Amino acid sequence: MDIGIGLPAGIPGAAPSAVVDWARRAEAAGFASLSCVDRIRYDNYEPLVSLAAAAAVTERIELVTSILIAPLREVTTLAKQVASLDALSGGRLTLGVAIGARGDDYGFNEFSKAGRGERLAEQLETMVELWETGEIVPSAAVRDRPRLLVGGSSGPSLARMARSTDGYIHNGGPARGFARALSQVQAAWSDTGRPGNPVAWSMNYFALDEAAEAGRDYLLDYYAFTGPYAVRIADELLTSSLGVRELVQGYADAGCEHLMLFPGVDDPDQIERLAEALGW
Repeated sequence: MDIGIGLPAGIPGAAPSAVVDWARRAEAAGFASLSCVDRIRYDNYEPLVSLAAAAAVTERIELVTSILIAPLREVTTLAKQVASLDALSGGRLTLGVAIGARGDDYGFNEFSKAGRGERLAEQLETMVELWETGEIVPSAAVRDRPRLLVGGSSGPSLARMARSTDGYIHNGGPARGFARALSQVQAAWSDTGRPGNPVAWSMNYFALDEAAEAGRDYLLDYYAFTGPYAVRIADELLTSSLGVRELVQGYADAGCEHLMLFPGVDDPDQIERLAEALGW
């Protein structure tokens, strides 16, 4: 199983230099990917812009949106931005998309929350068509399109994943939850008659040792829209080396191909601490 690390681009107050330096250090530490969360009405950096900055200072590490709220964006421009980032990074982009759950993001945007699932389904088909026809893909691109993954656990979300993408991004938590979701993902894929197996990724949060309290505060703020459920998310924060190792082993045993660990603080020393916890 590959292990990726999130950028601190979603943490309020993170300095621009922290995002760029984090990308360099994460690649040097051997992580498989750099990933970004997405919000509109929040103190964060836009994910595609953040990953473009990371691409400019790295050479190998994969770049991931986990996830991008695609229905908040105009589809043709989004498809062009994605194709451009994939080309500029040498084909390192994985685009994870979903509908998003926060009403305030939609309330601050010209696109309505109502019908966002149907909108995403249309966007997926349109983007794939635009990429595969080559009409908007830069001639320097090394491939027709990036890997495309979909998040969400509802029946319609899984159906969208199976029809139009390469696989699934799970929303984290204990490995047993991923195992249950994976069985549903595989069933949805099989129902379409598609050959092979879907890609299956997941994510979790970490803030090790003395960073634990600040990391917990961040999760309580970031997920405040969920009400009391935010406490449960914060309680699942990885705060020790033992917790990291146990979670990673659980996900590997459950069949996860790529696990992204997002930081709860923007202290770059957390990169090396996580690498040490993983036994690297």
